[in-house]
Amino acid sequence: MATTVAPARQVPDVGHVERRDPWWVEPLLYVVVLGGFVIYATWTGLQNAGYYAEPYLSPFYSPCISANCSHVSVPLIGSWWNLSPAIFIVGFPAGFRLTCYYYRRSYYRAFFWSPPACAVADARAGYSGETRFPFIFQNIHRYVFYVATAVLLFLWYDVWEAFHFSNGIGVGGGTLIMLANVILLTIYSMSCHVARYLVGGHLSSFHRASLRFRLWSLATRLNVRHGRWAWLSLFSVIITDVYIRLVAAHAIQDLRIF
Repeated sequence: MATTVAPARQVPDVGHVERRDPWWVEPLLYVVVLGGFVIYATWTGLQNAGYYAEPYLSPFYSPCISANCSHVSVPLIGSWWNLSPAIFIVGFPAGFRLTCYYYRRSYYRAFFWSPPACAVADARAGYSGETRFPFIFQNIHRYVFYVATAVLLFLWYDVWEAFHFSNGIGVGGGTLIMLANVILLTIYSMSCHVARYLVGGHLSSFHRASLRFRLWSLATRLNVRHGRWAWLSLFSVIITDVYIRLVAAHAIQDLRIF
């Protein structure tokens, strides 16, 4: 019998494109949004001003633990620290997002073109995954999650403080914005694969673990839309900081509901 030999599969050249649709729109949006967020977060974190408008505290500066925080009476860090107090904090939430599985997919496509889209060849001829420096640090995602969760608890406390004005308990525009922001951040964190694993994903059986099963089921439902919560919480952090800065600069007046 005659045998036929299948032709060898040809590996597409670097940058080879088989698509004719505007596939580049998605990675371009990632560059604009993620790049813009990094620039804004760096700028606001170095300002060391305009982050507090009583009783509102910017999420970029929470918890504000150094002595040069304008509203802190008992600081955890002494007066030797003269730089922006945000430098102590912003790295942990930023590290959590940077190592997030969904964000990895986004910025690998946008900034490294690895790959930029389906049916589009990588910009690099070789692929080493996350086994080499600096991408091997992606493996700290679980540990950064723990610290980011602790920061999230402080943000909930800030929301509690946002109900307490100098003339009594009330609700302002900043209160509602901060509340919406921390809810979105909580959903984003709880929809993370790490949270899903911790609440029950590591179990081999849910027998006699009905609570763990319900928590795992909730985390699973949230995880389906993890990308959506990632973007919404990203924008909510910026909106919250911008609103507080405008109020602190007296550019706008806080809407006092009651």
